[in-house]
Amino acid sequence: MRKKLALGLLALTLLCACTEKKEPERKVFAENEFKEWAQTPPMGWNSWDCYGPTVEEHEVKANADYMAEHLLKYGWEYVVVDIRWFVENDKAGGYNQTDPRYVLDEYGRYQPAVNRFPSSKDGKGFKELADYVHQKGLKFGIHIMRGIPKEAVARKMPVKGTDGITADQIYSKENLCKWLSDNYTVDTSKPGAQEYYNSIINMYADWGVDFIKVDDLSAPYYHKDEIDMIRYAIDHCGRPIVFSTSPGETPIEEVEHVRSHANMWRMVNDVWDVWGDIDHLLSVCQKWYPYIAPGTWPDCDMIPLGRISIRGERGEDRMTRLTKDEQYTLMTLFTIFRSPLMFGGDLPSCDDFTLSLLTNEEVLKMHKESVDTRMLYRKADKVAITSRHPQTGAIYLALFNTSNDKEIPVSVDLKDLGIEGTVELTNLWTGQSMGKASGKVEQRLKPHASILCKITQ
Repeated sequence: MRKKLALGLLALTLLCACTEKKEPERKVFAENEFKEWAQTPPMGWNSWDCYGPTVEEHEVKANADYMAEHLLKYGWEYVVVDIRWFVENDKAGGYNQTDPRYVLDEYGRYQPAVNRFPSSKDGKGFKELADYVHQKGLKFGIHIMRGIPKEAVARKMPVKGTDGITADQIYSKENLCKWLSDNYTVDTSKPGAQEYYNSIINMYADWGVDFIKVDDLSAPYYHKDEIDMIRYAIDHCGRPIVFSTSPGETPIEEVEHVRSHANMWRMVNDVWDVWGDIDHLLSVCQKWYPYIAPGTWPDCDMIPLGRISIRGERGEDRMTRLTKDEQYTLMTLFTIFRSPLMFGGDLPSCDDFTLSLLTNEEVLKMHKESVDTRMLYRKADKVAITSRHPQTGAIYLALFNTSNDKEIPVSVDLKDLGIEGTVELTNLWTGQSMGKASGKVEQRLKPHASILCKITQ
């Protein structure tokens, strides 16, 4: 009898061992290999400007459908679900911080809310939605907050990959997010801290995530230790995942650290459809030109054009409040600066003018292929930025009038561009010839207007 019982227990043990889901073997990427994943500035759509923290699966799919049909051939490829996809009862115009209903798994990791993302039922996470996006030739991304859920800490939930460590043993109340109260800081000195970040990044990799925007990393406090852990976790998850840090003005003093850890980093807080945000960007960009490089991109934030704030964080459902001149100016800055391009408007609602801003082949060629981007000057109400094409030798020049009420001439001496003699000028947005010039390039511009031209000899 004892022998039979022992054999039965042994068989049960072997059965459990065989049926237990094992952690997959994961490729480990080499140091700095992540830069190969974003050799040109990432381009895509992000749900934030349209839907704030309330986006639903059918809306994500509708934007993916539009991108695949109209924008993929121009280089637009990322579809990114922004903040708080794990809250069942969030709201437009801010955040529900009174009685949020979080969705977590047994390891204290946020899961998509099934009432908003039906394909995530039965613990499938974003796998089916990512598959839908991938089948269209696109890439899938998500937003997360740095840190560990307060609910996981309160419930002392286990940290996957550890021997009995629980969430309440790896958290800190230092430097908490000032505008959203979901998470605690991860105390990177504690055993289990790295395993926590490994566990969530591995889960995202298994879902098929290609892009991750991690919030509250950069300002007002630069969370270097948590950035280190996220970089390590991505490099060991087996899947190339582009890493974006956000939000706020990343300290220039941390430039060497951020560009050795992230593919893109925010330079400013959220950019909305007001002129002051564009003017502020023109100022902040001044210190970041030297660090524009393949694989690592200073980020101007999302593009608040087209139809925005359907259920957004700021303002009512509307078409962008920027004038056409201001829209050209925003897109001219974003493209000549070679910022990542994450469109914030609802793509299915695009009008012809908005679509023209996203599909201009010559402008996107400059954005993708140009080199040596630099600001020639910012003085009074005038800004001049230039770059060049490494193969054709064409020089790109953007001139801006930042005045609120004056039409003024804005000019650049050709010698400052390293050019002598007579040149041909082409308006890059319209494709029309602007004639010849010698000595200098000069344009009279209305307030908030700009010109983007290609210079050839």
